[in-house]
Amino acid sequence: LPVFYANTVLLNVSNLPFRLQKLKEMFISKFGSAPKFYARAPGRVNLIGEHIDYCGYAVLPMAIEQDILIAVEPVQTQVVQLANTNSSYLDFSTTVNNIQINKTKPQWHNYFLCGLKGIQEHFGLNNPTGMNCLLDGTIPPSSGLSSSSALVCCAGLVTLRANGKTLSKVELAEICTKSERYIGTEGGGMDQSISFLAEEGTAKLIEFSPLRATDVRLPSGATFVIANSCVEMNKAATSHYNIRVMECRLATKLLSKSKGLEWRKMLRLHDVQTKLGVSLEEMLTIVKEVLHPEPYSTEEICKCLGISLEELRSQILSQNMQDVSTFKLYQRAKHVYSEAARVLEFQKICSEAPANALQLLGELMKQSHISCREMYECSCPELDRLVDICLQFGAIGSRLTGAGWGGCTVSMVPTDKLNTFLKNVKKAYYQMDGQRLAAENNSLFATKPGRGALVFVEA
Repeated sequence: LPVFYANTVLLNVSNLPFRLQKLKEMFISKFGSAPKFYARAPGRVNLIGEHIDYCGYAVLPMAIEQDILIAVEPVQTQVVQLANTNSSYLDFSTTVNNIQINKTKPQWHNYFLCGLKGIQEHFGLNNPTGMNCLLDGTIPPSSGLSSSSALVCCAGLVTLRANGKTLSKVELAEICTKSERYIGTEGGGMDQSISFLAEEGTAKLIEFSPLRATDVRLPSGATFVIANSCVEMNKAATSHYNIRVMECRLATKLLSKSKGLEWRKMLRLHDVQTKLGVSLEEMLTIVKEVLHPEPYSTEEICKCLGISLEELRSQILSQNMQDVSTFKLYQRAKHVYSEAARVLEFQKICSEAPANALQLLGELMKQSHISCREMYECSCPELDRLVDICLQFGAIGSRLTGAGWGGCTVSMVPTDKLNTFLKNVKKAYYQMDGQRLAAENNSLFATKPGRGALVFVEA
């Protein structure tokens, strides 16, 4: 389909592609009437820049072909009925004026409700439109390819269109970033931003405060390959992710206090660099001077900041962090500042395109994975093994992508070696394991930069 962005232009489709036709038929069978429009939001792969968006730093993702697709019919009743083409996801319905989002056990419909609630609250909708919705997803769940954020974005887009409202893509991304926090994930905005701002044929450097996206033309001669470790990780259902967010926030406070800044107002590691007016390399030196590699206890943090344990718990630690007793601040800050520098270097190499660009980019990807594994501790044995296998069979660079602790790797592979690479990785990682063998067809694939979210209607 041609690219049109739904919040401004509707796409007329005279002959529905097979997937849409199948979705339409299932919708009619389910609800007894035809959908009025469709919304789509893509997943993404982050090429470099892991766990730094919520610290205020630029990241470098691209949208992928896999997506969330929703068929929609606005209805007169103030009820939202949700169904999924995958029968393992149960139907759900709720009144639009009583949105309850369960943080304790994240289920698929809760991510839809995040997007729905975000748009409702932004516009202060007192009588929002009810909807019948049928969802079809092709992003592997809990794989680090942003299936949950794509669903939040798609739901936001659906709610916007059903209620006759318009927003810019940047506004939509910012609203969906905030609304995903209803489910308890303290994300930084990369996933939602690329889902709306992506364009076919280019990766994007996504910067924050203010949100903006710059084209990054990837070098010719290489293909990016995604490989699923088949270890699932759900950010909202585990504490790993939110602990890292808090460790970065605490590191921000201690670094700020040591430099005489107004530490109570400082929330992100990027803020410290901005206030001090120094380079990323100088920030790494400051981290070495100020923070120690041994874990910090809550008591030591209180002593460093000159506050009570009660103040730490009530003013700084989030509700789900109250029982965490130790935090690694040096390692997390070191990863963030070094990874932020790698992102900028990656963009620079793509822009200048030197003769050895592929080797330079590959080295940055390798360094990123080592930092994720050793400094941020967000890898796992399966991801490390998969990265090693990919490098062994010809990848120029390979690293985990997404939150980590499972999910996928992304590898840069010479295009002329792609088929051999895919064959060897399949054999070494998937076919040697019975459980992975069942998933191999959907777990290893080459990808190109895809288009962003859109709405379209049948002509």
